Amino acid sequence: MQMIGQSALVTGANRGIGRVLVEELVGHGAATVYAAVRDVSSAADLVSQFDGKVIPVHLDLTDAESIVAAAAKASDVDLVINNAGVLRTSTALSEDAIESLKFEMEGNVYGLLRMARVFAPVLKANGGGAFVQLNSIVSVKCFPEFSTYCASKAAAYSITQALRTLLQPQGTQVVSVHPGPILTDMGEEAGLTSVAESPRLVANAILSALATNQFHAFAGSMAEQLGDAYRDFATNVVEADLAEG
Repeated sequence: MQMIGQSALVTGANRGIGRVLVEELVGHGAATVYAAVRDVSSAADLVSQFDGKVIPVHLDLTDAESIVAAAAKASDVDLVINNAGVLRTSTALSEDAIESLKFEMEGNVYGLLRMARVFAPVLKANGGGAFVQLNSIVSVKCFPEFSTYCASKAAAYSITQALRTLLQPQGTQVVSVHPGPILTDMGEEAGLTSVAESPRLVANAILSALATNQFHAFAGSMAEQLGDAYRDFATNVVEADLAEG
């Protein structure tokens, strides 16, 4: 998939990885980018920066009605990038572990399901396009200090694998993105600033995966190292057409 002339929607577009994605999509020729955010005023500077190519849309992953309304407004989309997510720094033994996991599942997993259910028919109507899900290296490797977040991202990765198969008949490419530590507000909250890398690496990995029809995209030096070790399993198990049962 190439970006020239395409219409895209990015959730969590007002900061961090989402903001860089909007910039890169426009830079690579996208005709329209819908900046899907909870507060449309937070995307005002993006709108003015790109002179009509960026359209703010209200969308909250925890609010199904807002997703339906956003899809109606962005009915011409060829590419959906579900970048938004939530994090709480809870271990499996923290007193708030169950509360944290419920919160993260609501945004990171149920939000993904809502996005896929609503936007899959839109993408089909527009010729297939692509659906990109921001997962993480913690989708495949648990870091105990972020146990509940890792669990939610592992669940999101599993759903993303299912979407790859389910959306294939309608011609929709699905990409599962696995960044390492990235310089964002979330990365700072997690205490990863000293090892974090540029969010532009994530945008570049997504654009490369779309252009080369790849399912997995590992972004950043830590992620690439993990991806190299994981590649055989990814190819021979995750991406293989194995018989069920």
